[in-house]
Amino acid sequence: MSNNGTATALMWIHALTPLHPGSGTALGVVDLPVQRERHTQWPTIPGSSLKGVLRDAYRRRGNGQPGENKVGVKVIFGPDVDEDDKHAGAVSITDARLFAFPVRSLQGVFAWVTSPGVLQRFKNDLTLAQGKQEASWTVPALPQGKAIAHSDSPLRMGRHVVLEEFDLELVQDSDKLLETLAGLAFDEPEQRKQFMQRLVIADDDTFTHFARYSTEVTARIGLDYEHKTVKQGALFYQEFLPAECVFYSVVLANASRNGDGRSAADILNDLKEGCPAILQIGGDETIGKGFCAVRID
Repeated sequence: MSNNGTATALMWIHALTPLHPGSGTALGVVDLPVQRERHTQWPTIPGSSLKGVLRDAYRRRGNGQPGENKVGVKVIFGPDVDEDDKHAGAVSITDARLFAFPVRSLQGVFAWVTSPGVLQRFKNDLTLAQGKQEASWTVPALPQGKAIAHSDSPLRMGRHVVLEEFDLELVQDSDKLLETLAGLAFDEPEQRKQFMQRLVIADDDTFTHFARYSTEVTARIGLDYEHKTVKQGALFYQEFLPAECVFYSVVLANASRNGDGRSAADILNDLKEGCPAILQIGGDETIGKGFCAVRID
């Protein structure tokens, strides 16, 4: 969407493997926790991290050289550090916000869980991304212990869903809302159908509990190869977000700031063209963490 000289879009991030975005403050037994919002304790991915991996992917794809329809790495993302006084980049990327969190289900294997608080914030961000055009759907209000699931959901046990240790009563059928949310999050029909059927809207407190305590905590060690024992001080615990987490971020593109006359729409289109389908985000690249399906829409 283009508005007042700024072109905007949503970037969707679907974790395919466990993900370690940044490192929060270690306050307990976990030495390397994930980054979280201070006020909600919901996991987040810093916008600087997203911009960095996109810049690297764009550089590797185009070798850093603008082509016939390419604006160039420096125009989109800004000059290198030693030239940062020349001009700013044309693209801004917000911190990625959690949209749906995967949780074990007593029936149907797992659910994607979201909440009214998440959806209200998403609706506000969607309005920003759509250029002040307010989304038409309504965020439901849910008392504690209540939930909403699709009428065709494999998670349903009568009028209940059981997620982790929580038995949630299903209150109202909102199939159209769930279909709308699935259509925004995924563009491939089969993925959209699965997301719609497994999406559960739970109350905010229940969602926050899952987002705080249903992550993966892994023991990491360094070995003394000669004695086949753990090196002194080389045992630590690291937190990962589970595969299947869904995040979104708002992308805002301005006209190029280096004087070449490129419009905001040109910048955004070039960013979309250069964005690979799979990006590796966060730490532990060498052990296969952080592979994410990415779409700018």
